[in-house]
Amino acid sequence: MKVKTILVSQPEPKIENSPYFDLIEKQKVKIDFRPFIHVEGVPAKEVRQQKVDLSKYTAIILTSRNAVDHFFRVADEMRFKVPDTMKYFCQSEAVAFYLQKYVVYRKRKIYVGKRTFSELSPLIKKYKDEKFLLPNTDKVKDEVPDTLNALGVDWKQAIFYKTVISDLSDLEDVTYDVLVFFSPSGIESLFHNFPDFKQNDTRIAVFGNTTIQAVEEKGLRVDIAAPTPETPSMTMALEKYIEKVNKGK
Repeated sequence: MKVKTILVSQPEPKIENSPYFDLIEKQKVKIDFRPFIHVEGVPAKEVRQQKVDLSKYTAIILTSRNAVDHFFRVADEMRFKVPDTMKYFCQSEAVAFYLQKYVVYRKRKIYVGKRTFSELSPLIKKYKDEKFLLPNTDKVKDEVPDTLNALGVDWKQAIFYKTVISDLSDLEDVTYDVLVFFSPSGIESLFHNFPDFKQNDTRIAVFGNTTIQAVEEKGLRVDIAAPTPETPSMTMALEKYIEKVNKGK
C-alpha cells in the first residue's frame, strides 16, 4: 500500500530546513506533527519537598534542554540567584549551546560531553570534590544514576519536570498510513488514548531499540526502523520505505 499520510509523534520542527519538509516536497506526502507526550514543570514547592537547597550545590549536571529550562525556572521561583562560580556539566554540545539562553557562556565554567552520558563521566570524575545536582525528569535512564554512583561523587537527583501523556482524543476518527514513534512513552500514550488500537494496514516507524521493544510488547508490527547503517535518521528511513512502496519497487 502506498504512503500518502504520516503522523510524527513530536512537535513540528521550528527550523525551515528540516529534512521532514524536504520529504514532504520530494515524496509528495502529507506529514502532520503532534506530540504524544509533553513536559510539565514541577513547582518549586515540590522540588523543596525533595530536600533540595540550591545553595548547597557547586555543579549542575544537564542532560537535556528541558533540564536547562527547568533548572533556571525553579531557581527563579525559589528566588535563588545562581552564582557565577557554578559549574555546568552538559551532556552534549547542543545542551551547552542552549545554556547560553541563561548564562554568558565565556564567563562560566562549562564542561561538555560528546553525546552520551558515559562520555561526560570523565569530566565529572575530574571534579569529584564538587557537590552535583542532577535536575531531571521522572523517567530517567538507569545509565545516569549508575554512572554517577560508580564515579563515587557527591550527587543528588531531583525531579524538576515530568513527562505527561497528551490528550489525543481529537484524532480518534483520523487515520494515517504511517505513525512515527521515538520513545516507549509515545507507545504508552497511543494506548492510553486509544486502548482498542488495532494496527491493521497502518505502518509503524520507530527510532531506537527501546521503542522497537515497546511496540513489539504491545503485539504491534514494526515496518520501518531507524537508526541503521543505511538509514541513520528517521527521515532517511521513511524516504527509503516510501520510495519502495510508492513506486512499487
